[in-house]
Amino acid sequence: MPIDFLSVAASGVGPTRLDPVELFLQADIIVQAVMVGLILASIWTWAIIVGFSLRVGKLNRRSREYEEDFWSSKDREAVLSRRHRSEVPSARVAGAGLDEWKKSTKNTPVDRDATRQRIGAAMESQVGHEADELAGKLNFLATTGAVAPFVGLFGTVWGIMNSFFQIGAQQSASLAVVAPGIAEALFATAIGLFAAIPAVIAYNRFSNSVNRYEAKLQRFADKVHAGLSRELDRA
Repeated sequence: MPIDFLSVAASGVGPTRLDPVELFLQADIIVQAVMVGLILASIWTWAIIVGFSLRVGKLNRRSREYEEDFWSSKDREAVLSRRHRSEVPSARVAGAGLDEWKKSTKNTPVDRDATRQRIGAAMESQVGHEADELAGKLNFLATTGAVAPFVGLFGTVWGIMNSFFQIGAQQSASLAVVAPGIAEALFATAIGLFAAIPAVIAYNRFSNSVNRYEAKLQRFADKVHAGLSRELDRA
């Protein structure tokens, strides 16, 4: 049942608790649209947070297992199956280096220095690609963290403007007239912060996770590059 602010003011009794649903239902259509947009952004933000956390954990586990198999195996080609390349970033990095090594050594004489440079460039490019692919969805978190407070502020400004309009229309500046619009306006700001704060925290944390994962892949690539360089010296 909607709150009758005029009756409440007349009886001298105020609302005993904050009702977010009631604030939303009584808000202006523009403020409601702002709230709905921010709520949807918040839901999608949390979906990204959960999905990204699970994905990073799975990639770290698979990469660790693959790298252990790679270094313990005498036949490095055997651990570069299609399945590994499709599922494990470390396999794709090693595969990029081995593919370039095969192309550069199939003809003689072999230019060792140029081959080392091409192998390093191929794996470095693959490492960058893996990091970019992993960080792709983080752009939405950054955008939400930066924009959501201002969207909420827009709803706040609109709600306050509507409150002033009600003051003029009813020719009254009593709290019963201005309180609903101000409450709705501040609620829009609160939803904007509710969407922005987790997005900013998650973006900073996940960006650090991507950087650490990229560094881990780069260390693996450096070890593979060193191994292939020794193979070139023996060739």
